[in-house]
Amino acid sequence: MVSVKFFAQLREVTGTEGLQINAADLNGVFVELAKQYPEDVIAQLRGDNVRVAINQELVNGNPALVAGDEVALLPPVTGG
Repeated sequence: MVSVKFFAQLREVTGTEGLQINAADLNGVFVELAKQYPEDVIAQLRGDNVRVAINQELVNGNPALVAGDEVALLPPVTGG
C-alpha cells in the first residue's frame, strides 16, 4: 500500500486529505484513482500544472513505488 495525499483544491475535489491504495508505480496510482473518481476529477489530478512528489521529492515520469511510499499531488501555488 502507498499513501496518496491531496493538497489545496485537489483535497476539495476529492473530498479527502488522502487514501491508501495498492500501486506498483505512479501510473498505477492514477489507474486506481480512476476507479474511485469521475473523469473530471482525474483530469484535475493529472493536470499539466499538478506536481507529484514521492516521499517529499518532486518526480517526473513513472517512478516505481514500494509499500509505505507517500505520493503527494500538489496543485499550482497561487497567491498575491
